[in-house]
Amino acid sequence: MKYRPEIDGLRAIAVLFVFVFHLNPDILPSGFIGVDLFFVISGYLITGIILNQQESGNWSLRIYYIKRIKRIVPLLYVIILFQFLGGVVDLFR
Repeated sequence: MKYRPEIDGLRAIAVLFVFVFHLNPDILPSGFIGVDLFFVISGYLITGIILNQQESGNWSLRIYYIKRIKRIVPLLYVIILFQFLGGVVDLFR
């Protein structure tokens, strides 16, 4: 799948909606739509990747999940670490 700059533009709009909503919900009361838009974009891209791999005969559910785990789990560990440290600081404050 080749690079699609318009998808980056849609991602930027989605993030901007959520950002403005968190700054002041009165400015953009439906800013949560940015989250929905981001999910739609992700689903579109993932579906495209899966279909391309299926056409070439390289798709495997096992490999798909291994790639997702390698991408998500390291950040999950960082988040858990900071949550733990924040909890310890809050507990002994």
